[in-house]
Amino acid sequence: MAHDEDDLLAKLTRFSEGVAPPFAQADTTDATTDGTGDANGTGDMNDTNVADDGAGFDVDEFLHGLDAIFARHEAATKAEPYLLDAMDLAENAGDLPGLLTVLNETMGFYRSQSRHKDNQWIIQRAIELALRLGLEGTEAWATTLINAATSQRAAGNYEQAEELYRQALDCADHVYDADDRRLAALHNNLSMLYGETDRPAQAVAELREALAILEHGSPDPDTDVDVASTCANLALALLAEATAGDNDADTTSAALDEARACASRALAIYRAADAEGSAHYASALATAAQVAFACGDFTGAVARYERALAIIGACYGEHTDYYRVTEANLGKAREALRAAGASAGEAAANARDENPQSAGMAGSGTTNDATGSGAAGTMTQASEASSSTAPSDAAASPRRSGLQLARDFWLAYGRPMLEERYPDYVGRIAAGLVGPGSECFGFDDALSEDHDFGARFCLWLTDDDYARIGEQLQRDYEALPREFDGVTRSATTPRASGGGRRDGVFPIGGFFTALTGYASAPGADEPHRWMMLDEATLANATNGRVFADPFGAFSKARQSFRMMPDDVRLAWISRRLGMIAQAGQYNVPRMLARGDGAAAWLCIDEFTMAVSSLVFLLNNPVTVGYAPYYKWRFAALRALSRRAGMRLAGVCDELEALLRRSSAACFGGAGFGEGGSGAAPHIEAVERTIEAICAQIVEELQRQGLTDSDADFLEWQRPYVEAHIHDPSPCLHSL
Repeated sequence: MAHDEDDLLAKLTRFSEGVAPPFAQADTTDATTDGTGDANGTGDMNDTNVADDGAGFDVDEFLHGLDAIFARHEAATKAEPYLLDAMDLAENAGDLPGLLTVLNETMGFYRSQSRHKDNQWIIQRAIELALRLGLEGTEAWATTLINAATSQRAAGNYEQAEELYRQALDCADHVYDADDRRLAALHNNLSMLYGETDRPAQAVAELREALAILEHGSPDPDTDVDVASTCANLALALLAEATAGDNDADTTSAALDEARACASRALAIYRAADAEGSAHYASALATAAQVAFACGDFTGAVARYERALAIIGACYGEHTDYYRVTEANLGKAREALRAAGASAGEAAANARDENPQSAGMAGSGTTNDATGSGAAGTMTQASEASSSTAPSDAAASPRRSGLQLARDFWLAYGRPMLEERYPDYVGRIAAGLVGPGSECFGFDDALSEDHDFGARFCLWLTDDDYARIGEQLQRDYEALPREFDGVTRSATTPRASGGGRRDGVFPIGGFFTALTGYASAPGADEPHRWMMLDEATLANATNGRVFADPFGAFSKARQSFRMMPDDVRLAWISRRLGMIAQAGQYNVPRMLARGDGAAAWLCIDEFTMAVSSLVFLLNNPVTVGYAPYYKWRFAALRALSRRAGMRLAGVCDELEALLRRSSAACFGGAGFGEGGSGAAPHIEAVERTIEAICAQIVEELQRQGLTDSDADFLEWQRPYVEAHIHDPSPCLHSL
């Protein structure tokens, strides 16, 4: 989905009714889920500057003007200046409540742009201002806490987010009625945090609470689409709980049964509400398909994915991320169905039996608003986001990932050992698995178990704590079992031994120094140091999972490597554009024309590496991480391309098609099974694919406001991108 999946409480971005003016001056019924205002509103301002007629700060006019910017799709270039001007005007006018309104809107905008580092001071300022205004215990206070918590969750600052959500819940329990849908949405938000931090049981508990609130307050739960959306979310959370890997067979079976029941109930509600043509129903169908896949019902999964795809095509079109992801999921379900020996005819018959009018309904939906309004829109977003992931492989294979194995080992042996032997330090030690190794990226499989694999984790201490207990703690760690839950540690290679060891006890600074050369990330005023790092290094320093970090020091250091200064990111983007132009647009055709297939192949490799890197950079590493080294580059790119809302999501498939064509283009098909047709048609296809990818890159640069040029040769786009770099350091600029 192109919308911000994190904002489940869009209606709370602006202060709700019942709060003293000027907080309640805006109509909140059409607030969008990107947390930045009403993108469907027309506004009444032709200028994008906040009016300053000497009469003070007008909150209503500010909100209408912001809505108008989004309605004209000018947010990328005009929203931030407008918001910053509004801050100055409100502050100069002495309108502190109005300033708080602006800060809340700015939080939503920066979050939607993945500007998480810039958002930190906005969050802090908003909370401090709300306290200064004496708003504790009011709906306005709950609103500010929710916005701040959601922003911190989007930034990956989960501990801060959880604390803020907890404070918001404490406040909401007093200021909201027991069946207020905003309270249900808040529980839904907290469930997302638990899901993202690998706590499925807590996620399920929060969704049960949300569902109880909605059912109690609904005039007709059997036709209430908010209830349906929450049922779909609960089904996905139960599915995650069932496949967590630490359940017995009876617990897993019960969770899967309940997930199936929740998914079926969601579909029944949409049918009863006559809402089967809506995009939200497509999300519920995709959820039901994912549950069916996990339960081994591949026929049911295919049927539901097919119906979901038809509705998505009608509502969004076939060139959207939502359509592509669902189509990929359908392909995976069909493969599983074929492998199970079932027929496609059974799938079609199942679809007709369950809903013989579904094909007609898909084309006649009246709801085209993907965000919805009110609680319906806010809650459905989680279902859309979760069901857009690829079907779980749990039903096909019981193998646990290395990260899950590590977490289970930590819970079984690591945490009890710390609590027993290091009670004074347990609140200061971080645990997790980060660094080199396929399991740290989540890409491990059975082939990965031949070396450097097993139940393992890392413990990270401050330098002072490490000096006191590090050596003894390392001995205690090494004394933990080498075999855990049927998995024995495989042979350790020399590169993972000694100073290159991948688990055990580390000082925080030493751990990151071994990976990157720096104890913490260089500062924004040290661009030359950032430019000496490479993506694979940064990927190793920021991957994996942190199981516990009560002190927060490790997470802070790890996050610092994610927070690449934007000037550096733009410089990297410029360099990638240069390589794409030189290797792909310029040298591939020249080398092919010379008949030097080997050189052309190397040019295609350089082009592919540069494009794949650019996809991560344009989606912003603070949100999606960094491209790993070549071995896992495509695994990471495929995973990124499946995520909802990602830019250039279709490029991955095009790069793979390019590589498949390359053998015939470079070597005329000889020895590669292309039928001896010669290189000419394949050369044409390769060059056409390269130009198509470059055209998409230009469109994305324009969309992000990085260029206003239509130049198709990407070298010519570099000056436009570099014009946005504020730091004059020579290392950030091309010659």
